[in-house]
Amino acid sequence: MGSSESSWRRLEDSEREETDSEPQTPPLDNLSVLWKNAVGFWILGLCNNFSYVVMLSAAHDILKQEQASGNQSHVEPGPTPMPHNSSSRFDCNSISTAAVLLADILPTLVIKLLAPLGLHLLPYSPRVLVSGVCSAGSFVLVAFSQSVGLSLCGVVLASISSGLGEVTFLSLTAFYPSAVISWWSSGTGGAGLLGSLSYLGLTQAGLSPQHTLLSMLGIPVLMLASYFLLLTSPEPLDPGGQDEAETAARQPLIGTETPESRPGPLAIHHPSGAGLLCRILYQPGAF
Repeated sequence: MGSSESSWRRLEDSEREETDSEPQTPPLDNLSVLWKNAVGFWILGLCNNFSYVVMLSAAHDILKQEQASGNQSHVEPGPTPMPHNSSSRFDCNSISTAAVLLADILPTLVIKLLAPLGLHLLPYSPRVLVSGVCSAGSFVLVAFSQSVGLSLCGVVLASISSGLGEVTFLSLTAFYPSAVISWWSSGTGGAGLLGSLSYLGLTQAGLSPQHTLLSMLGIPVLMLASYFLLLTSPEPLDPGGQDEAETAARQPLIGTETPESRPGPLAIHHPSGAGLLCRILYQPGAF
């Protein structure tokens, strides 16, 4: 019994040392890495959806510009033009803005449906490069387009950039702390606000839709810089980490045996007689 009491004292001393030890603060290097990754994913979410939002905001201007260029190329002597006060900023175009909406949604939907079939076989860097090039190409193509069909091709490029980037960056979050997903989501939400407000502000300031779209070419550059320069390289994953996590998660379901039915463990009574101590020691030789 004396040996069991001494073993109990050693256990209490070891637990007291563990509880009295001060928690270690994370190093400053780790904090800087966490902030870099968080800000990087916020910028990626912002830039990924930016062109998508801008194309929706500029849908009416895109079709209105094409209609104006078509009217200038074909002039007919006709009746007296309508009075100026009969026009409105809510005039309908010959082609509905729903065409821009479909061109901005359908390619993204197709990419998300086909991504599980083999997109994961491609490395991340080429996918990010393709997304950035498509985003820049959409701004240039829509800005210099002279036909509705060419403008819709530019909108399709913006949709491809958004869909490919979303699939790529969301799968990339698996290699980083789980907090980066919240930052990514915040960036995508900010794209809806900043994208529409930036287009509205620049056009109201006097810029034409063409110059407004060309001024947004810095967004794809910012996305590539955030991925290649701001994000840190993720640490390699432990091959057995997933199996260990699954084992730990299933342990409460598997361990249904009662302590009395297990051979070997010893139940120790507290020296003060307070009852049975809920500690099971698997090293009988320690006594």
